[in-house]
Parts: sequence; C-alpha cells; structure tokens
Amino acid sequence: MRTPQPEGHKGSLMWIQRAVAERWKSLEVPILQSVHDAKEIFWLSPLREDEFAEYSDEAFLTLLSLEELVTPLKEFWPRRGPQWDALARFDNDDILLVEAKAHIGEFCTPPSGASPDSLGRIRNALFWTATELGVEADVAASWHSVFYQYTNRLAHLAFLRSRGINAWLAMVGFTGVKGFPGRTTEEAWEAAIRVAHYALGLPFRHALSRYVIFVHPSVKGRT
Repeated sequence: MRTPQPEGHKGSLMWIQRAVAERWKSLEVPILQSVHDAKEIFWLSPLREDEFAEYSDEAFLTLLSLEELVTPLKEFWPRRGPQWDALARFDNDDILLVEAKAHIGEFCTPPSGASPDSLGRIRNALFWTATELGVEADVAASWHSVFYQYTNRLAHLAFLRSRGINAWLAMVGFTGVKGFPGRTTEEAWEAAIRVAHYALGLPFRHALSRYVIFVHPSVKGRT
C-alpha cells in the first residue's frame, strides 16, 4: 500500500521528512558506518515529489525492487503490515528499512490490534523471529503484546534476511524534540532500548543485532 502523507509540521513525521530531504549527516553517517561497504544512501521515501508517501505490504517490496517476495510476504504476514517511515537503497545494493520516533512514548507501543485470524499469523511470525534470535519460548509467545511495533519491524528484517536479502533496519530516535513529556536525549533512548530488550528477552548479541542500527539525530538548532 502506498499512503501519501501531509508535509509534517511536528513530531517524527516532520523530522524524518526533513532529515531525508536535507541529507542530515547525523542520520546518514552512523548508518553508513554500520554498513561498512556502503558509501552512499539513495532515499526512496519519504520524498516531496512522491507526496511524502509511506509504503507497506507489497508496495514497499515493489519500491525496493523485491517483487519476487510479494507472495512469500503475504504468506508470512497478513495485510496492513508495517508502514515504513523511510526506505532506501545503498550504493552496494543493500536495502534500508527505517522506523522513526520523536519521543520515547512512541516507542512503547501497545499490543497488536489485529483481528483473530490475522493475529494468529502475526503471533506465528513473531514467535519464529524471537526463537531464531535466541528468545526463550515462553517469552517469545508474548512478542505480539509488548513493544509490538519494534517486534514486527524485527520480524520483517528477519523475513528479508532469511530470503537472502541484505537488509538493514534503522531505528531512529530523534533527540532534543520539544513539546513532549520526559527527556528525548540519547541516554534516555539508550535506556528505553535496554528496557525493551529486557522485556522481550533479547540477548545482548543475537543473529540480527549487527543489522539493527540505533540512530539518534539531534533536532536542536533546526527550525
């Protein structure tokens, strides 16, 4: 699904649109430092000339030229899957999935609200992902109910990697954002991530950890 977005005037919608359009070094450099054999990012969304559209389901695969995975994705995950805040390719042809947040409350997402039929498939996909990453089975069974947006992004990264796609996931937590309760500092984001991993039973090192990039660009001084 292709979903046009308004030009953002606050929150993560505004900041990810700006960071992509203005090619913020504080966003791109940490990502490129993690993808060692890449030297440039080619952003595919969100773009002004594309109505700042965000992509999900088969549309995000098509945008990334991965049409051959449309049917396997439908088998893995029901419709209305993750709507990616940004998508890109690297000059080495690896791909990048991006989830962006402006404050820590956005990271602490509620359980899946899927229908019973869809929820069964989601739970199966999340259980497979979690156990592949070394999570104990009893904890893996609850991955649909805690930090759900993070877990479903990890599941899609695992789906792509398991099919030989050199995919990376950037979890972007902007810092210095005003207008929200609590602190949006790098230290606060790192603490929130540690709590999430503890709640999810994720080991410090797991099979996907090197492909998940936590980035904390500052918005201070940008108007």
